[in-house]
Amino acid sequence: MLTDCSMMIKYHYKQLKSSSMKKKRINLNKVVVLFEESPVRRIWVEKEEKWYFAVVDIIKILTGSSIPKRYWSDLKNKLKNEGSEVYEKIVQLKFLALDGKKYATDCFSIQDLLRIIQSIPSPKAEPMKLWLAKVGYERLQEISDPEKSMNRARENWQKHGRSAEWIQRRMMGQEIRNKLTDYWNENNVKEKDEFAILTNIIHQEWTDLTVKEHKNLKGLIRHGGQNLRDHMSEAELVFTTLAEMSTRQIAETLKAKGFKENKVPAKKGGQIAKNARMELERKTGKKVINGGNFLKRKKLSG
Repeated sequence: MLTDCSMMIKYHYKQLKSSSMKKKRINLNKVVVLFEESPVRRIWVEKEEKWYFAVVDIIKILTGSSIPKRYWSDLKNKLKNEGSEVYEKIVQLKFLALDGKKYATDCFSIQDLLRIIQSIPSPKAEPMKLWLAKVGYERLQEISDPEKSMNRARENWQKHGRSAEWIQRRMMGQEIRNKLTDYWNENNVKEKDEFAILTNIIHQEWTDLTVKEHKNLKGLIRHGGQNLRDHMSEAELVFTTLAEMSTRQIAETLKAKGFKENKVPAKKGGQIAKNARMELERKTGKKVINGGNFLKRKKLSG
């Protein structure tokens, strides 16, 4: 699974950005993090308020082994035969693989993983321990003070050259998006395919383009793993937000439940944003939908 770092990272990001996971017991945000450019899979378990890391990813980094699963199998047997308490702490959690399926993977919390690292002779052991402490602490900070998470996101956009106005629109849009997907979660809309279909309905209603067509217009298809919203102009972000806010409010009014019923507010919400877009275009003579993207370092209109 780790033979192609960039493919794995892009795949996970693509899957995770499609919907809000706030209502899940296991939060899959930030599934892949990097230690010295090497990917490590992790899952935040809300119930325990702990990070769990895929042990084979850690072993691959520490040992440089091309077959870390075999190394882990041997070490696991050794721990079991020794009656180690650490062996009893193994937790199997499922990660998405490149083939689109989920596979159970042995995972450890940071505390237990530190004990495993002690059993592996490696010059990277100490840097790995410090790194684990850092990534674990950052998440605990964000739980106690959510503003830290927002500030980190803002700083990230600033580093990528986004304006203060663009960042404000992007973050506001994400909050509105989260509220919509929370509503879907709570009202029997299944994640993944149904979320994607409803999102596409909203998008196509207000833009007259499917999400894929809009990405193609911006030249993002060939780059892979790019989030369309990360390359929208301020105006595109505003109308996307209007469409999704309208969709949620209509759905709440209709008390829509399930995928079929939520298609109706999706269409109506998108239509509200479309009407507003067309009126603005008539007044200004400028198109809201454009082919600009930040990969080309072009200034987006709107």
